[in-house]
This record gives sequence, C-alpha cells and structure tokens, in this order.
Amino acid sequence: MRIRSAACRTGVFLAYALALAAAFLPPAQADGKGAVSFQHKDWALQCDNTLACRAVGYQSESGDSGPVSILLVREAGPGTPVRADLQVSTEKASPAVLHLKVGRLSLAGLKGDAPQVPADQVPRLLQELLKNEEATVSAGKDQWALSLAGASAVLLKMDEAQGRVGTPGALVRRGTRPESSVLPPVPAPVVKAVSPLPTRPGDAALAKPLLAALDRASVEDQCNGDPFNPANAQVHRLTERKVLLSVPCGMGAYNFSSLLWIASDRPPHKPVFLADVDGDFDPATGSVHSAMKGRGIGDCWWVRQWQFDGQGFVLASESGDSMCRGFAGGAWQLPTYVTR
Repeated sequence: MRIRSAACRTGVFLAYALALAAAFLPPAQADGKGAVSFQHKDWALQCDNTLACRAVGYQSESGDSGPVSILLVREAGPGTPVRADLQVSTEKASPAVLHLKVGRLSLAGLKGDAPQVPADQVPRLLQELLKNEEATVSAGKDQWALSLAGASAVLLKMDEAQGRVGTPGALVRRGTRPESSVLPPVPAPVVKAVSPLPTRPGDAALAKPLLAALDRASVEDQCNGDPFNPANAQVHRLTERKVLLSVPCGMGAYNFSSLLWIASDRPPHKPVFLADVDGDFDPATGSVHSAMKGRGIGDCWWVRQWQFDGQGFVLASESGDSMCRGFAGGAWQLPTYVTR
C-alpha cells in the first residue's frame, strides 16, 4: 500500500448555551453509508455505519501549544461506557507518562504512547470537559493545551446520533427517557472475500488489447503523464475469464492514484470502469487499498479498502481524520465504514 491529527448558574448557562448552539449549528452530515460527521471549532465527531461514535479534540489552531488530542469512543446501544485516550506529539522521544488536568480533575501516571484514562475516572472527565475552556496535558516540564472549544456541541451531536438525548446516559442533555429507547448498534455488513486466481503466462500481454478497448475520453482528463502506456499498465487475474486492468493515473507530492477496469480475457474484452474504486491491488488478498494524504507534511491520511467478492469490488473499510492538527499521519484513524 502506498502511504501517500456557582454550580446552579453554571448549569443554567450551559443548558442555554447548548440550546442556542443546537439552533444555529449546522446539522451533522450523513455520507450515504450511514456514517455521521460533524465539526465545530477544535472538536470533531465521526460515527461509523454501526453507530459507533468517536469524538476528538485538539489544541487551538490560534494558540502556541504543540499537538495534543483526546479521543472519546462510545459504541451504540443502551448503557454503553465511554473510553477516553490521550495523545501528544513532540520532537523529543514520546513521554513515558502523561498528566491530565481539567478543572478539578487531575490524573497523573497515564502511561503509553496513547494512554487510556481509567474507566472509573471517565464520568468525572466528561463533566469537567463540558464545564471548562481548556485542559492541560504535561510530561515533566513539557506542557500542551487541549482546547475544549466545540466539545459541548460535538458531544451533543454524538448523543443525537446515538439516540441518547433526554436519557440518563446522555453526555450533555440528560433526562428521564428510558435507556431502552437508545438506538441499538447497526450490524456491520458482511463482505464475501474471494481469492483471485493466480496470474497466467499470457495475462501481461493482454495490457495492449485491453487499453485499446477503453473509452479513454471519459477518464483522460483525470490523469497526468502518459497513463495509457502499455508498459505501465498491469493485468491481474481475477477468475477463469475475468481480469483486472490497473493503469497508473495521478502522481503528486504525497498521493498516488490509479484507474481500474474489470474485463474479459477474450475479445470482445468489454472493460467495465470501476469509477468508485482506486488504489493498489493486492493479488494475495483480492483487495484494493487507497491511502490519500489530506493536507501537507505531517498531516493525516484517508484510507479505504475494497474487496473482490467474485463479481466485483465492494467497499470493505474507510477511515480517516479531517482535522490533523500537526500529528504526523494524523492522531487517530476514525472509521466511517466497517464490515465483517
């Protein structure tokens, strides 16, 4: 794969602010596969097609803190807990231990590259995240400032996506609606994985006639260089009669793209363009992998994989992080689509 970040008054004010935010913020966006995404200030939300949701917060872009991020994960369904992980980025060696402080909560001794907050401390952490403007993460003399701008709006969207608003388990807007009314998890689709057949001696020679059979005009403006040179094209065996034609298409500073067709190995070849599939084909697994860089140096990737199912290629997984915020490759991979 080419790898081309006073209690009562406070409560009343918070409730008012959240109601105002809900009225003026844009709705969470669904992508057609059941996934929901939302971003506000320094926080973002990504829920996948099973309704598992992940909220992430970062340092402010207008501040001078180094990269720092928190990840809050919650599966769908009544009574599910929240998991919280931390991560920082530094030019030094990764800190062995982190100290998290937000409001009245102080958690020391958090160990690992992406330490997990103890489960029994997560409810207190969530309360403080909603009441404060900033959290600090430190390691010795080094310190990072985690912005909480946008946290309330994003966590409210998480509750909405999972049907928790008004229930005792809601993160933001709790109520007495029974937990049994919370949306259940959506089963992940099952993808049938079929192994391709081994390449045959004459398959490479099919590149020239297959290229000649293409409707080049419909795709030529998507590519740079000489994409239809037979010397650059690859032919992979799929089944007894079907092959995959792979043509390198775009090459940038960080990203690579290719065009793919499924065709008959006998004339007339009738190549069918795979408009929604792009990347490197792995003949050992029958999968196509794509990894595209979101912005510039040190920023995040968007990764997708398709699987051959005996007839064509179906989406098997998709993940990424749209905010990046200075983490090399991105702080987290947030799934938008998962399968079994």
